[in-house]
Amino acid sequence: MVDPSRPRLNVPPRVGGDGEPEVFCADEQRDLPVDLERWQALATNVLRAEGVRGLCELSLLFVTELEMAELNELHMGAPGATDVLAFPIDAAEAEMVLHGQPPSRGPDRAPPDPADMPLLLGDVVLCPAVAARQAPEHAGTVDDELALLVVHGILHVLGYDHDEPTTRDAMRARELALLQDHHWGGPAPEGFRQEQSE
Repeated sequence: MVDPSRPRLNVPPRVGGDGEPEVFCADEQRDLPVDLERWQALATNVLRAEGVRGLCELSLLFVTELEMAELNELHMGAPGATDVLAFPIDAAEAEMVLHGQPPSRGPDRAPPDPADMPLLLGDVVLCPAVAARQAPEHAGTVDDELALLVVHGILHVLGYDHDEPTTRDAMRARELALLQDHHWGGPAPEGFRQEQSE
């Protein structure tokens, strides 16, 4: 059941074709060991908790500071590496197919069957080196920092934002609830903070 009080865009829950949400993980850095299976499990649980159903795909990419700085400059116009970037994929064509409208296609392509079509949610790119550096003053531990960044990035992919005080407070509350349910299995440890650089 989807909680209507959550800060979301005014869109229905994301539903893909037949199947389960899939999270693909890649570790493209060597600064910090990353347990891909653990972060994949957290991401999958967050997607399910947010009402994502059916065959959907999300990618988690762990990159170097250099790669993150390049992505940050290219997509955000900001210099230097950041901790996390989220890239939602526009699923307009998937939504059209799911609602019975004809998709764009070439002359030789048959109309896609929505049951065969995964919904591409997007990519979450994380920089473990930045996470490790900011963890002591932020989430407290590197483990908690990475968990926060995984959840934060996924919520952005799903339409959450923190550009206004009300949406920021609501997003932080949702992050905390998801971390309590799927990362700690209980209350946040003392010293945990969610402050994001704006």
